[in-house]
Amino acid sequence: MKDSSALSIGEVTELLKNDFPDVTMSKVRFLENQGLIDPSRSSSGYRQYHSADVDRLQFILRQQRDHFLPLKVIKSQLARWDRGDAPHTDAPQRSPASSDSDDYEEIFEIHELARRADLSREQVRRLIDHGLLKPSEEDGVLRFGSRDAAIARQCSLLMRQGLEPRHLRGLRHTVVRHVEMLGRLSVGMRRNRNPEVRRQAAKSLTGNAEAMMRLTELLFLAEVEAILDG
Repeated sequence: MKDSSALSIGEVTELLKNDFPDVTMSKVRFLENQGLIDPSRSSSGYRQYHSADVDRLQFILRQQRDHFLPLKVIKSQLARWDRGDAPHTDAPQRSPASSDSDDYEEIFEIHELARRADLSREQVRRLIDHGLLKPSEEDGVLRFGSRDAAIARQCSLLMRQGLEPRHLRGLRHTVVRHVEMLGRLSVGMRRNRNPEVRRQAAKSLTGNAEAMMRLTELLFLAEVEAILDG
C-alpha cells in the first residue's frame, strides 16, 4: 500500500514543473541512475518520493539551471549534505581540467541559449563574432553547452550595464595569453610518452591555472576597492 505522504514519479515531476518547466520523468530517472537521488520503493516496486527527496531534486535542478554545474560537482555538494553539512548554493570553483564527459550535458540551440542568458539572438551572434562563445555546428545548426550558457549569462549581466561584446573580447584575449603562458611551463611534460608524467603535467597546469584565477580575482578586488576608496 502506498504511503499517503509519498508522491509517485509522475506527481513529483508535475510538482517540480512549477519551478522547472523543462523537467521530465526521464530526467528524474536519470538523476537516480547517476546516484544523486535514491527514492524508496513501495511493496509493489513503485518509486516513492518524500519531502526530503523533493528538496534534494529542487537543489539539483537549481544548481544546473542557475549555476550550470555538472553532476559530479553537484554530487560532491550532496555528499556534504548527507554528512550533515549545508550544501553551498553558490557555484564552487571548478578545476579547469575537469571533464564533464560522464555528466548529463545539455545541448541546446541559439534560441534556448538566448532565453537562458536573457539575450536576444542578435546579441548571442555578436558574442560569437567577438570570440566569447564558440559553439559547435551540426548540419548548419549552432549547438551550445552548459559552459556556453554560463559565459553568456555573465556577458548578459555586463552588457545590461552598458558594456559591449567588443569590450569583453579583450578579456578573452587576456585569458588566452595567460593560459598559453602557463601551458609553456609544462609543454615538455605534456609531450612525454610516459602516462604518469603527462598526468603530473595536467596536475601542474591545473594547479597553476587555479592560482592564476585566484590571483586575478584578488587583483580585481584590490582595484575595485581602490576606486571605492577614491
